[in-house]
Amino acid sequence: MFTENVNDGTVAVKRRGPGRPPGSTRQGLETRKRLYDTAITLMTERGYENTTLRAVADAAGVSVGLLYRYFPSKRSVVLALYDELSAEYALRSTKMGPGKWRDRFLFALTTSLEVLAPHRQTLSALVPVLIGDPDDGLFAPRTAFSRRRVQSVFHEAVGAARDAPKPDVVGPLGRLLYLVHLAVLLWWLLDKSARQRATTGLVTLIQRTLSLAALALPLPPVQMIIRSGDTLFREALFDDAG
Repeated sequence: MFTENVNDGTVAVKRRGPGRPPGSTRQGLETRKRLYDTAITLMTERGYENTTLRAVADAAGVSVGLLYRYFPSKRSVVLALYDELSAEYALRSTKMGPGKWRDRFLFALTTSLEVLAPHRQTLSALVPVLIGDPDDGLFAPRTAFSRRRVQSVFHEAVGAARDAPKPDVVGPLGRLLYLVHLAVLLWWLLDKSARQRATTGLVTLIQRTLSLAALALPLPPVQMIIRSGDTLFREALFDDAG
C-alpha cells in the first residue's frame, strides 16, 4: 500500500496520491501504516462519526501534531482505504481469463468480494459514508480515482470478451455491471444470514439471469434500453456525464 518494488530490488516510496503526505524513510512509512491501522480499527469499533483524530493519536501513542502530518483529517484515512482496496482489486483482476462477458463479469464480482472479505466489518461501519457522504462516498468527485480504477475492470470484462457487444454498448454495459456489483456489495455488507449465505444465493441467481441477458443483448431494443439507462446512471451518479 505504501511502497512499491523497483527494478533493482530496492524499495521506493510511491508517488504521492490522494491523502498521501510526503515521506521517504522506512520509519516514516512504518509510522504512517501504524497510524492508518489504528484509525481503521477505531472507525470499525466506534463508527466514522464517533472517531476523532485525537482518539487515534492517543491510541497510537503519538501527538496530534504528528498524526496531522500523515492524516490531516478522517477523510484522508478513508481515501487511503479506498486506495488500498481498489489497488489490490485491480491487481487481482489481472488474472481474469478469456471467456464470455458474463463469465468475466462473475470473475470480477467474486474477486471483489474476496478482496473485501477481510475488511467487511470496517466497511460495514463505513456504510453511511460510502453511500451518503457527498465528499467521501463512492460517487464523490474526490473518490473518483478509486471508482475509475475498479470500474475499468468491468469495462475490460465486457470489451475484451469473446462475445463483446458493439463498441457503443461496451461502455454502458460495463458501467451497468459495475453498478450491479456495487448493489451486491451493499447487500453483502448488510447481509445478516449465517456466513452471508444469502449473498451466495444472490450471486447464483445473478449467474442464472446473465445467461438470459446474454441471449437478449444482441437485440436492438435491449441495447437501446442499456444505452438510455446508462445516460441516466451517469447523470445521477457519475461525474463524467458530459
